[in-house]
Amino acid sequence: MKILITGATGLIGQRLTKKLLSQSHHVTALTRSPERAAKLLGSQVELWSSLAGLSSLDGFEAVINLAGEPIADKRWTDAQKQTLCDSRWQLTEKIAELIKASAHPPSVLISGSAVGYYGDQGQAVVTEQHSPKQEFTWQLCSRWETLALAAKSEKTRVCLLRTGVVLSSEGGALAKMAMPFRAGVGGPLGEGQQYMPWIHIEDMLNAILFLLHQDSLDGPFNMVAPQPVRNEQFSTLLAKVLHRPCFMRVPATVVRLLMGESAVLVLGGQQAIPQRLIDAGYKFRYDQLQPALKNVLKK
Repeated sequence: MKILITGATGLIGQRLTKKLLSQSHHVTALTRSPERAAKLLGSQVELWSSLAGLSSLDGFEAVINLAGEPIADKRWTDAQKQTLCDSRWQLTEKIAELIKASAHPPSVLISGSAVGYYGDQGQAVVTEQHSPKQEFTWQLCSRWETLALAAKSEKTRVCLLRTGVVLSSEGGALAKMAMPFRAGVGGPLGEGQQYMPWIHIEDMLNAILFLLHQDSLDGPFNMVAPQPVRNEQFSTLLAKVLHRPCFMRVPATVVRLLMGESAVLVLGGQQAIPQRLIDAGYKFRYDQLQPALKNVLKK
């Protein structure tokens, strides 16, 4: 397949691009930094720095849209919130417009989102049918999804990736979470009862490929493992795998002081279940947290 991918230099995008190349797909990556992308992705990937000048996406069979400013790297000032929105909304809107303008459009658009779409859901079990709580993360993801769905037609299906915490040996949220544990001062955040939906990077990649090739599938998919855990359990297992203590509980007031409004990302949560992936027949390689952590952290 001829595939256009955005966010190809990110945590998921790099691994996905290499996997697509290994399966003999032709990959074009949209990137703000072609020189950096060339070093990370190799010479097999065609690199574009802009979609300007394009009138359609004729010739592409699929688009995988993963671009977006990292949501937890900075405090949520008004300016940062706008940056988070613009980095997702503007590109997604442009891609949908180009798909709609195509005489022979891509057969599928796989577009990013997050479990933050649901907002903080407490202890409720959350499938793709669950009603969201209207917080900032819902505003961000809801608009993002709506813009992507504008590309839907009889010729193009749209799949939305409501992604949880991706466990990878190559960075991302896990690297940040592991730092205090490695230093011997790790522990749960707040009361520790908030759920942390997670997914191993291999399942994330394989599930995307599953959606790429299953012509009957569209709409939202919770990209999470079938066994979400509470923050306290996550912390205990992380400490166990790292052979470190788990005693330094961080009060919620301290987390809010450090992170501001974005503290909801770690003090809130969703007991999200990948119901639609399960119903479609996807088989998870890592459905339990401890083996997933062992696999990632041994690297």
